Amino acid sequence: MAQIKYHILVCGGTGCRASQSEDILKNFQELIIDKGLGTEVQVVKTGCFGFCEKGPIVKMMPDNTFYTKVSPADCEEILNEHIIKGRKVTRLLYTDPETKEQVSDSKHMEFYKKQIRIALRNCGFINPENIEEYIGRDGYQALGKVLTELTPDATIDIIKKSGLRGRGGGGFPTGLKWEITRKVKADQKYVICNADEGDPGAFMDRSVLEGDPHSVLEAMAINGYCTGASKGLVYIRAEYPLAVERLKIAMRQAREFGLLGQNIMGTGFNFDVEIRYGAGAFVCGEETALIHSMEGKRGEPTVKPPFPSESGYLGKPSNVNNVETYANIPVIIIKGAEWFSAIGTEKSKGTKVFALAGKINNVGLIEVPMGITLREVIYEIGGGIKNDKKFKAVQTGGPSGGMLTEKHLDTPIDYDNLIAAGSMMGSGGMIVMDEDDCMVSMAKFYLQFTVEESCGKCSPCRIGNKRLFEILEKVTKGQGTLEDLDKLKNLSNVIKDTSLCGLGQTSPNPVLSSLMNFPDEYNEHVVSKKCRAGSCKSLMQYIIDPDNCIGCTLCARNCPVNAISGERKQPHIIDQEKCIKCGACMEKCKFNAIHIN
Repeated sequence: MAQIKYHILVCGGTGCRASQSEDILKNFQELIIDKGLGTEVQVVKTGCFGFCEKGPIVKMMPDNTFYTKVSPADCEEILNEHIIKGRKVTRLLYTDPETKEQVSDSKHMEFYKKQIRIALRNCGFINPENIEEYIGRDGYQALGKVLTELTPDATIDIIKKSGLRGRGGGGFPTGLKWEITRKVKADQKYVICNADEGDPGAFMDRSVLEGDPHSVLEAMAINGYCTGASKGLVYIRAEYPLAVERLKIAMRQAREFGLLGQNIMGTGFNFDVEIRYGAGAFVCGEETALIHSMEGKRGEPTVKPPFPSESGYLGKPSNVNNVETYANIPVIIIKGAEWFSAIGTEKSKGTKVFALAGKINNVGLIEVPMGITLREVIYEIGGGIKNDKKFKAVQTGGPSGGMLTEKHLDTPIDYDNLIAAGSMMGSGGMIVMDEDDCMVSMAKFYLQFTVEESCGKCSPCRIGNKRLFEILEKVTKGQGTLEDLDKLKNLSNVIKDTSLCGLGQTSPNPVLSSLMNFPDEYNEHVVSKKCRAGSCKSLMQYIIDPDNCIGCTLCARNCPVNAISGERKQPHIIDQEKCIKCGACMEKCKFNAIHIN
């Protein structure tokens, strides 16, 4: 059999699939056969490469050439030029926005230079639907090592020494959680994977499951060995069909290879995994609400203790970790605790995966060492703010986090520093805002999300957040007062102190952080009745400059509510009571006579 000389890696993540990467894959496969290249060239469907802004992405191996924004029509040119003639297709190469030079190797792109991919180590490199490719990259070696060489206590000790903390938001030490679950005596225990991931703009866990599902299954089996559990459950939202499909394929293949099920690797250890579907409730990211949902009950949290490690699914000891946490486990077992703990900061070891989104040039999925600064993430990896706008804030931690400003750009990213700055790590959402964003409106946007997602079990969250939202609505409509700003702060602190679960306890964070970091904007809204960003429609006024208006009547003829009046060839005026702030007049004016006040 002839040896394959070239591998064409095609991103098969959700983002690139939405941009026809499946058609790219199909075209390559058909053209390879037509050109008689089947013995030399192999096409591989991979998970997410991370650089979503430049997708669909095609990577050529072994020379690591990185093609961006590839379309199905480009496949033949890539084969003819790159494979047959040995020349790169330059128009598809990445162009560095600073140097204007083309970069063919992803290792030399600013987006990747400072990344360390541990949880994402296989995403974009292997076919997630082929267990043999996972095994070819040390897959299931960690499971084999713990089953044949290590005791459960010794394995837990490695996890504890590594310093790995939960990547789902709370940051609880992973090894300690495993140890607590192991010590509880019970006839049945459960290993639970939280793949709910409901933060707006977050797609970290989804990408791991789409690109490397076996790493999670392997880690869950290791957990089962350590804690004494024989059953695993993956709680995943039904809105992740591709992740579910690939997880099912991985589970079936692992059973066929004897890596899940009975007598794994001939050691007598039994462990298998099932899937439980979530209906998309954000509150079910909280572990007790998640467990209740899996039991067929309302997804509502309960008071802790008892913690799930003592009494969880069906009242049995249950260890709950999220997808990213599990994805770190196999490589820690193979490379050692010292290797992992050498990355990151004193109290936050390893790396963290972030979904970088918003007003940023390089939208995508990144994995960076703990301790990297926000400035490095936003301006080096992220490529700066879109359209050369001015950076204003970044929201870390999703709707439960806070808005950090320019003064925080040199803050090292880790659990403790983000909390000290008024935000949090959360599961890894990172949304960047520019000068055109109103911080009052953004606080209202995040609060509206948590109001809608509250389970309603406790009054502080159910009622308090609704009152907070109503006050913010008053402020954005120009009806707020300085007393309302005091109410916002006081009520936010009460909700944080008295809510039942993490959703309510963190929901006021965007309000408190924006009040602290952008007090001038709040004061402008309530005192001057102005929104400097121009995004609060109720505070906007479209004004006609009489010096520039020639009375052409174009604005009046295009106003949908007849709010503009004036004689032909005379300056017109806008009736502010009638104006609905649609902007049609400004769009149609050819003389720059209309502006926003």
